[in-house]
Amino acid sequence: MDGFEIVDRRFAHYLLHNARLETLATGFRWVEGLVWMADANCLLFQDLPRDRTMRWIDGAGVSVYRSPSGYANGQTRDREGRLVACSHRDRCLHRTELDGSVTTLVDRHAGRRLNSPNDVVVKSDGSVWFTDPLYGISNDFEGGRQVSEQGPALYRLDAKGGEPRVMAADFDGPNGLAFSPDESRLYVSETGDQTRDDPKQMIRVFDVSPDGLALSGGGVFHTVAPGYCDGMRVDEDGNVWSSAGDGVHCVSPDGGLLGKVLVPHPVASLCFGERHRNRLFIGGSQTLYAIHLDRRGCAWP
Repeated sequence: MDGFEIVDRRFAHYLLHNARLETLATGFRWVEGLVWMADANCLLFQDLPRDRTMRWIDGAGVSVYRSPSGYANGQTRDREGRLVACSHRDRCLHRTELDGSVTTLVDRHAGRRLNSPNDVVVKSDGSVWFTDPLYGISNDFEGGRQVSEQGPALYRLDAKGGEPRVMAADFDGPNGLAFSPDESRLYVSETGDQTRDDPKQMIRVFDVSPDGLALSGGGVFHTVAPGYCDGMRVDEDGNVWSSAGDGVHCVSPDGGLLGKVLVPHPVASLCFGERHRNRLFIGGSQTLYAIHLDRRGCAWP
């Protein structure tokens, strides 16, 4: 089928014969942080280098939701419907309360400033998991050059707040993350130290302890090519939908590539949305795309 690459015949059953990739809007500097707002029937995403959060509504197009955004990147919703976002400029996680006010959730670990939180997910117990690479403070394009005070890491913040806990620190550049449907596994993209000629780039998978307080494993789940995995989402069957240099790759729970949705530009972020969670929204460089699938995204987020 045009616009797709089928590696495993199972992937053909995820596609709709009359649904193709749609261009929803273009002209952005770099699209990031897609999140579907079901109660408002809209998509929020970042035009990251322009320091603004955008809103797309079917039939109404794109408008500015928040400017400045603090050079926000990844964002999600918690179990109370509040928007939680990663700020590069302010080096923190902030939450938009239901009354519209903004609260800083965390900006330090062990007394030192975070680097530039990149992506975030909220577990069913209310805990907030986020990655903290150096990308947003390494240049002036996505937040502003600043001095790092600690190494890259993956963190967990308890639902009640307090001190964030380092869950894994053996990353060069932790980036996108997503839980499996039963939350027994956590997938984290390693986008590496991109100042090197051969940065370490892969999707890693961790086993989550029954109490949700510890991780084990962390081996290679899948290596994306071309490009690398930035953001990702999981569908109802546990397949991982990964951003890549040539589009979106669908990877089975055992780590095998099932197929690709081909996109004209490298993809950084994606999410499932609309009423049945069967429309995949895709941030491809300067353009926002979407495609309907015969597959539903995981119920949360």
